[in-house]
Amino acid sequence: MADPKDVQASKYLRSELGKKLIDVGQADVRVMHGVAYIRGVVKSIPGGPPDVKVAINQVAQNLRQKGIVKDIVIDCAYR
Repeated sequence: MADPKDVQASKYLRSELGKKLIDVGQADVRVMHGVAYIRGVVKSIPGGPPDVKVAINQVAQNLRQKGIVKDIVIDCAYR
């Protein structure tokens, strides 16, 4: 069974990506053992950030600073 903290962190990560208008429909976004993983293809929703890589790194930095996750692994293609 999944750790409730991981489930909560995963929901928070997805909501933060949604707030930044980043489409993760073709990406695998999950949190396991306190480590967040973003893998696959990410792109900007129309009206979203012009540089998706910068926006992803901002979300990652916010998650680390708030202590929600221990680390973030970003392995994705930016479109």
